[in-house]
Amino acid sequence: MSRPYDPKHETHLPEPIDDLMLRDDETEHTTDEQHAHTSSSVRDIASRIPESLSAIGRDISRTIERAISAKDDYVVAVKVSPEAQDKLEQLVLAGVFHNRAEAAAYLIDEGIKTQSALFERVQQKLSEIERLRAELRGMIDEKEI
Repeated sequence: MSRPYDPKHETHLPEPIDDLMLRDDETEHTTDEQHAHTSSSVRDIASRIPESLSAIGRDISRTIERAISAKDDYVVAVKVSPEAQDKLEQLVLAGVFHNRAEAAAYLIDEGIKTQSALFERVQQKLSEIERLRAELRGMIDEKEI
């Protein structure tokens, strides 16, 4: 059965020692080497703070930039061949596009323009399919009357 906290029965378990924390009873027994190690650790962590904050700021900025630029766009996940991936990367490395997604979007748009005759035929067939569906629905509606 567990007991409520009773100072008479308190057991002294050793606290885990963290490089950056010193217990009050240890400050007198701290060696110069331990003090130097602690100071070095604190300086090391403190020196990383500006870099970390800068990286976080860049990530937030990029995320906002992407969200603003993509407000009217659709995101589509596609698999591409290694060759296509290399070509997209070349366009980015050359500075033509900011990223592979922009390069891919451009190439898709250009491909659609180049294949305009195909898309005209597809649109004609879709119109014909819709006309046939409407005709079939009309036949069913006539039998119900």
